[in-house]
Amino acid sequence: MKDENSILYVITTDNPEKQYAPLVLAQTAKMMEIIPMVYYLGTGLKILIPGAAEKIKLGSFPSVAEMIQKTLSMGITIYACEASKQMCGLETVALIPGAKIVGAGTLNDLALDAGATMWF
Repeated sequence: MKDENSILYVITTDNPEKQYAPLVLAQTAKMMEIIPMVYYLGTGLKILIPGAAEKIKLGSFPSVAEMIQKTLSMGITIYACEASKQMCGLETVALIPGAKIVGAGTLNDLALDAGATMWF
């Protein structure tokens, strides 16, 4: 069922410069009483490997790891694509605690149900 008060943020890359905006926007949406969801797909999944996000810190922002932990602590769901995990050769790699591993169909369902979807 469509929820116009929700936004899905999809992260498709492990490019450091593209990690902050979706997390900042998701946190801001939560503070605006909008339901945010974050979905990691493709090479973006590499950011959820323990230790990877700690290595990314741009400007005066906290590290991406700190941003992810804040996102999770705010009750924002972070999804990780199982098919992307296989594509990136990460089948046996545990992702950070709190990431919810889901099938590819979940992205379609989330996108259809969200009031808006933003891709990074």
